[in-house]
Amino acid sequence: MIGLSTVAEVRAAEDVLLARTPEGALMQRAATGLATVCLRLLGRAHGARVTALVGAGNNGGDALFAGAHLAGRGARVTAVLLDPGRAHAAGLAALRRAGGRVAGPGDPDGLDRADLVLDGILGIGGRGGLRPEAARLAGRAASGPGIGVAVDVPSGVDADTGAVEGAAFPAVHTVTFGAVKPGLVVGEGRAHAGTVHLVDIGLGPHLARPRAFQLTDDDVAAHLEPPGEGDDKYSRGVVGIVAGSATYPGAAVLCTGAALRTRPGLVRYAGTAADGVRASWPEAIVTDARPGDAGRVQAWVVGPGMGTDDDARSVLAEVLATDLPVVVDADALTLAAREPELVRRRSAPTVLTPHDREFERFGVEVGADRIGSARRLAADLGAVVLLKGNATVVAGPDGTAFVNATGTTELASAGTGDVLSGILGALLATGTPPAETAAAAAHLHGRAGQVASERGPLVAGDLVRRLSETVGRVRGARLGDSGA
Repeated sequence: MIGLSTVAEVRAAEDVLLARTPEGALMQRAATGLATVCLRLLGRAHGARVTALVGAGNNGGDALFAGAHLAGRGARVTAVLLDPGRAHAAGLAALRRAGGRVAGPGDPDGLDRADLVLDGILGIGGRGGLRPEAARLAGRAASGPGIGVAVDVPSGVDADTGAVEGAAFPAVHTVTFGAVKPGLVVGEGRAHAGTVHLVDIGLGPHLARPRAFQLTDDDVAAHLEPPGEGDDKYSRGVVGIVAGSATYPGAAVLCTGAALRTRPGLVRYAGTAADGVRASWPEAIVTDARPGDAGRVQAWVVGPGMGTDDDARSVLAEVLATDLPVVVDADALTLAAREPELVRRRSAPTVLTPHDREFERFGVEVGADRIGSARRLAADLGAVVLLKGNATVVAGPDGTAFVNATGTTELASAGTGDVLSGILGALLATGTPPAETAAAAAHLHGRAGQVASERGPLVAGDLVRRLSETVGRVRGARLGDSGA
């Protein structure tokens, strides 16, 4: 599990470490790690053209010292100083000693020929978009041939939230120090950060335990253990599905199929799309009666394609009145937003799975801080909130959050959310903690999207068809074989 640390948490850990290490040692660790990643990206040092965009303060110092390392290995390094009078003095001296060139913001010709561009304009404390001169240089860097590498965080990106309030540096890679910051993996910040490389500078023992995390394949594999010798269809988790309608059975078929393919224990379907589900999935136990007539289950999924009329509201109320974990999705979210007390008064785990428009029906604006918004709604309703998006956010009522690291833009198509609900219901029926379980479901869903898109554009049914393969790949990652 990868912890995501806020700026305040990183600063507090740095203060402890700075008091215990020689002056400048921490910056040297960061600069050495940064230079090492740059060398790996370049594939060579001698003759490589590197341009560093250098602001005031320690972030600029990191870039200057890294430039000195690269110049010492034979790279042709130019530092463009955005504020020459406030550039980091020791870093600037080191670059000059190593043979690096120094230029002002009016002399950035190296950007058009650079093999690599370092963004050392703003650090993790920066707020708001880039100023016009810096924005102009960032734009030239983006249109040039060089690999854009951000130092700690892309300038113009809020390190805590991922918010971008104006122009920001569009990095292809970000080398971050000590801990991954939330803004690198969520919201607009994720797109600006590119591939994130973490450099260990010794902060680990001094960091507070994070309240936000990213799961890895290895973490998710723990939710997908194959059956043991003592298992049977009941011990593997029994999930009930209430979805679809006689006129629109697709949501029910997709949701039921996803549950079966994720953890094939036992899936019970109850609803008005019974004929379609029975024809598609003979492995499911199907009834066209009420949820209470379906038989014993250990978790429910309710909502995809079931409608929002009085009958649908009655079914939702019946499911939420149980003492079982419930996934509330799609049409059920619309109904729950009208009557949030249906969720608030529950003592059993509830997982809501809204996209942005569904989320805001509960009276909470998503805004630029997606983690903060999900936490607010989760605390208000006493439920787990899975806020769908390019980087799906999961938040529990206690404030614990997860940011999903998998997925593809190909998942922005009809029916893929029904598949996610089926995956989540199957995992939730095993009795594992609901917030982490929701994060595991989002991770597996994203991986399935990546696997399915290997063969071209995908539709939701492709996710279901490739789920078994995806589960195998994720399990293989735990054994040290990604299966890729």
